[in-house]
Amino acid sequence: MPLYHKLGKIPQKRHTIFKKDDGTLHYEQLFGTIGFDGMSSLMYHLHRPTQVKAVQTAIDVAPKAAVEYNIASRLLKGFEIRPEEDYLESRKTILFNSDVHVALAAPKNSITDYFYKNVDADELLFVHRGTGTLKTFLGEIPFEYGDYLLIPRGMIYQIEFDDLDNRLLITESYHPIYTPKRYRNWFGQHLEHSPFCERDFKLPANLRTYDEKGEFLLKIKKQGQLHHVVYATHPFDVVGWDGYNYPYGFSIHNFEPITGRVHQPPPVHQTFETSAFVVCSFAPRLYDYHPAAIPAPYNHSNIDSDEVLYYVDGDFMSRKNIDKGYISLHPAGIPHGPHPGTYEASIGKTKTEELAVMIDTFKPLQLTQTALDIDDGKYYKSWLE
Repeated sequence: MPLYHKLGKIPQKRHTIFKKDDGTLHYEQLFGTIGFDGMSSLMYHLHRPTQVKAVQTAIDVAPKAAVEYNIASRLLKGFEIRPEEDYLESRKTILFNSDVHVALAAPKNSITDYFYKNVDADELLFVHRGTGTLKTFLGEIPFEYGDYLLIPRGMIYQIEFDDLDNRLLITESYHPIYTPKRYRNWFGQHLEHSPFCERDFKLPANLRTYDEKGEFLLKIKKQGQLHHVVYATHPFDVVGWDGYNYPYGFSIHNFEPITGRVHQPPPVHQTFETSAFVVCSFAPRLYDYHPAAIPAPYNHSNIDSDEVLYYVDGDFMSRKNIDKGYISLHPAGIPHGPHPGTYEASIGKTKTEELAVMIDTFKPLQLTQTALDIDDGKYYKSWLE
């Protein structure tokens, strides 16, 4: 996200002497992307961030396809994913391709015994249930229901939950995640017609610095493996940093919908983009105000993309028998639209209270066995009259 931010103590000039109180040096680290060409942050550690004591086991966590070539529209009942104690073990990939993995998680406990980072993918967490704090070596972000948490690849973090009832939708992107280009000017600032702006973001704060030596387990996801690496110093030993590459939060409740006289297409709901997929937020909004408008969406074919819609809350006027945590998958090339009766019933309605997250991918998605286990098995027939 092109927004400069800084926390803690930093020297006046980059790459210059920065001493601790005892006269020894802090250790500088560039946390950068796309070689040295992308967004980066420059941080200062109490200890060298390179002190590896042991490289232990690696666990294969790459998703396996139960359905590689899917043509059926599907309805997955997300809340049937059972809660588990550990954060990483609770993450269940349901849909994936070479660009993105979509997972559900219902973790009960906070991360306390290890630290985690995803080397390969940016992570976008959507908080459906639960409150807590995202803790990173660049600061902390409190979160609550409706928050997106964007965690750049390589970010070391822990999650602290306030209680046991937590539900997350997790998108792992192998391409950088940004806000839509069309909502930013050439300097990177969000424009006046954007459905959100910089003041809506939750930026890292409360930088905690730990001066500790010992054995600190870091679980690192790389190339489909979860590696276990032990470091000699606490990963959160940063005394200060500045730059553009850091985690941030954004609440779906701060998304200001764009409406019109007639039905607006899904891109008006776009919240994040990559070169391989987009993420949209469907928020409560007024309906179309042309006197002859039909508020329900028209039938359409996703010729170039698979559409995933995660239902969060409210009344989904174009769908029947939908509940919180349900996920619809409409594969590329197959037309879909409102269920029978909902098209006509929408006429004259003035607003909707629906809340949903949509992920549209430009490559077909494969389904895991976990997805099949929560599939209702008959959704593709739901348009029959």
